[in-house]
Amino acid sequence: MSERTKEALMTAQKKGVKVILASGRPTTGMLDLAEELELGTYGGLVVSYNGSKVIDCQSGQEIYNQALSIEEGKAVLEHMKQFDVTVMIDKDDYMYVNDVFSCTLEFRGQPLNVVEYEARGGKYKLCEKDDLAAFLDYPINKILTAGKPNYLKTAHHDMMAPFKDKLNCVFTADFYFEFTAKGIDKAKALDTVLTPMGIAAKDVIAFGDGHNDATMLAYAGLGVAMGNAVPELKELADTVTKSNDEDGIVTILTKYL
Repeated sequence: MSERTKEALMTAQKKGVKVILASGRPTTGMLDLAEELELGTYGGLVVSYNGSKVIDCQSGQEIYNQALSIEEGKAVLEHMKQFDVTVMIDKDDYMYVNDVFSCTLEFRGQPLNVVEYEARGGKYKLCEKDDLAAFLDYPINKILTAGKPNYLKTAHHDMMAPFKDKLNCVFTADFYFEFTAKGIDKAKALDTVLTPMGIAAKDVIAFGDGHNDATMLAYAGLGVAMGNAVPELKELADTVTKSNDEDGIVTILTKYL
């Protein structure tokens, strides 16, 4: 987060605006940013796991949670065994995988160990388990799979086939395909927690750059696609701003606040 963007968000909060961080990331991977933005002081929220969980930063309490059941999680993990993907699940401080070194992709011209990358982002320790389906004995907010983009583009139809009417199955990057509970997305999470607070969708500004931001931008009174967003998101957004590297959030907040 650049200093300009941070300053703009802090100024917005001082004017009474509620800042919400909404991400596909696990909660643990968002708390540092929430602390940096002082969301606890200003009553901000963290929406994690693509809308499966919401934390009130002021109280530290979980105010919304809709996880996959143990049975649903086991079914997904068992089905994934037939595909050339790396599956990642989390619990507390750990992320569990079959093989830490099973997925290396080219990212921005450099080789990237996707498991290590995801573990760093979520602040996780890593642990290998031979059989994730047998290991799972708890409700889980998200099952993340990673693979080569071209493979996932072709295989995701078969990956989601048994669950397409039962779960949410969505790309969150061209090399990430994930499973969450049915009906879960960022828009539903926002509507569930903001409506009781008296905050209407028309008064929400939402920023996004990925496929998993589509429902949130459609929900918000002003849906903003970043300049680095995927083309599909730019098409449905109300407006397109500069990229995240160009402080596109600042441009919009300056204009509308």
